[in-house]
Amino acid sequence: MVEIFTDGSAKGNPGPGGYGIVMRFGGKVKEISQGYRLTTNNRMELLAVIVALESMKTTKYPIRICSDSKYVIDSIVKGWVFNWEKKNFKGKKNEDLWKRYLIQHSRFKIEYKWVKGHAGHPENERCDVLAVQGAESKNQLIDEWFEANPSS
Repeated sequence: MVEIFTDGSAKGNPGPGGYGIVMRFGGKVKEISQGYRLTTNNRMELLAVIVALESMKTTKYPIRICSDSKYVIDSIVKGWVFNWEKKNFKGKKNEDLWKRYLIQHSRFKIEYKWVKGHAGHPENERCDVLAVQGAESKNQLIDEWFEANPSS
C-alpha cells in the first residue's frame, strides 16, 4: 500500500498558501511542496491530494490518503463530491479542483483516513511544515483559477 499524507496552509484566507505531501512506499519516502501567491486553505488541502495522486507512476497499488481536512475527507467519504458532479458543481467552491480530483479518483483504489491536525502525528506535522514553507516561499505559483474566480 502507498501511504500519502497531505496538508494545506494559507496565510490569511485568502492569502499566500501552500501544500505539503509525504508519500511512503516500500521503505522509500518522497516529499512534495509548493506555494501559491493567493489562494485558500481548502484549495491547498484539496490540491495536495490531487498532486499526490497525479505524481503516482502506477495504479497497481492501493492507496491510503491521510489528511487533517474534514472538507476534503468528508466531501469524498460521504459522497458529497459525486452529488456535486451530478449537479455540475452548481454553487460549489473549488469546482476546478474537484473536477481534477475526480479524474484521479477513478484511477485508483483509495482508502481515506482523517487525522487530527497539530496533534503530534509525525507525517501530518511534516506536511504542515512543508505547506507553511510553500506558503512562505519566494518561488510561488499563481492559482490562476482562484485569482480569476475569487468567490468560487
